[in-house]
Amino acid sequence: MTVEGALRGAAPHLLLDSLRTSLTQLYAASCADLLLVDYGFTSLRPVPPAQAPARAPHVPVDEGPAGRVFRTQQPYLSRDVGPTATVYLPVTVRGDRFGVLVVDVPADRGTPETTASLARVAETLGHALRVADRHTDLYRSTRRTHALSVAGEMQWDTLPGRACAGPAFDLHAHWEPAYTSGGHLLDWSVTEDELLLIVADGVGPGTPAALVSTFALTAIRNARRAGLDLVGQASLTDQALYGQYRGKSPLAALLLRIDLTSGETEVVDAGSPTLWRIRGDVTERVELDRQLPLGMFEDTVYAPQRLRLLAGDRLVFVACGTAEPRTLGAYEAPDGPVARALARTRHLSGADAPGAVVRELLDTSPGAPEAVLVLCLDWRGHGAAAPEGRRGGEPAPPLPDASPRV
Repeated sequence: MTVEGALRGAAPHLLLDSLRTSLTQLYAASCADLLLVDYGFTSLRPVPPAQAPARAPHVPVDEGPAGRVFRTQQPYLSRDVGPTATVYLPVTVRGDRFGVLVVDVPADRGTPETTASLARVAETLGHALRVADRHTDLYRSTRRTHALSVAGEMQWDTLPGRACAGPAFDLHAHWEPAYTSGGHLLDWSVTEDELLLIVADGVGPGTPAALVSTFALTAIRNARRAGLDLVGQASLTDQALYGQYRGKSPLAALLLRIDLTSGETEVVDAGSPTLWRIRGDVTERVELDRQLPLGMFEDTVYAPQRLRLLAGDRLVFVACGTAEPRTLGAYEAPDGPVARALARTRHLSGADAPGAVVRELLDTSPGAPEAVLVLCLDWRGHGAAAPEGRRGGEPAPPLPDASPRV
């Protein structure tokens, strides 16, 4: 039986057992462990029981060969002197990084061909994990360094994940605090022709914020799946929030629809998080015409705006939660700290940049917000191959509505 067939037939909580049996039969593997990244993206944690005692401790994501593979997303073959070789393989699904598969094979099987074959196994495992995660708590429990708050649990159950990748784009997000915040709102949907995206500020800490965000996210998805356009999605969500909270819990949000062929972008800015663009050597905040937050008043009328992405552009969305429910004109992330954070992290990959920006804002900004979500969208454009490094892209005049440069 193939590895894929074995994983399909395995009980959700026995995926690793089934995989180990297949790896022993096909590759003479003596050991295989799956390390999952924790919710805070700080360590890789083995799914119990770990076969190799040396891999039982938690592995920091910035240390050792497992951390290297998680960061670079490139397989690594370690052939130290001894009877075995160890292969480290990224477990990732459409850009969303789950962890690292570590396999010990006989030294004579430690070849590039075996590594490439095992990399395909790790990819298959990632898809199986995504399905199995709906039916067992094993993998979510493994990812926790400590207990989640109820609000945090709600957030992780409703958000789509941290990343999504397609031929034209890479999208990565990071938020803190990962275990307790509950108020962040993020969602996307991809078809052959378009990417639909929403990013929103939290409306405060704890369970009340999580309830508002979950309600709003459900309304957004309901409108999107009913086939409404971007303005219709904003309007339906606005009406749902106002009908439920009567203006007491407005949500500052940014809705986008990106044409994956042309890069033409339709935007509805409902008192949104800040939006920045990095194009070539220029970092600038994109100034949009802010409209009322969702759910602030009854029957708000929203109007779309248009932007155009060029190959090599990076859009960065910065959403800062607040200690109190947000109202129009209340606290928003100051340009100075955000601009400095983006300048210091612009050389990083799209996968690493959001976490670095969040840490910069929380660690170095005076009066730092209690919660931050950063989303990074790298645009390659239609028909582009996946880039080797950061970004290039033809120079182009700035958008008419762009402001301060760094």
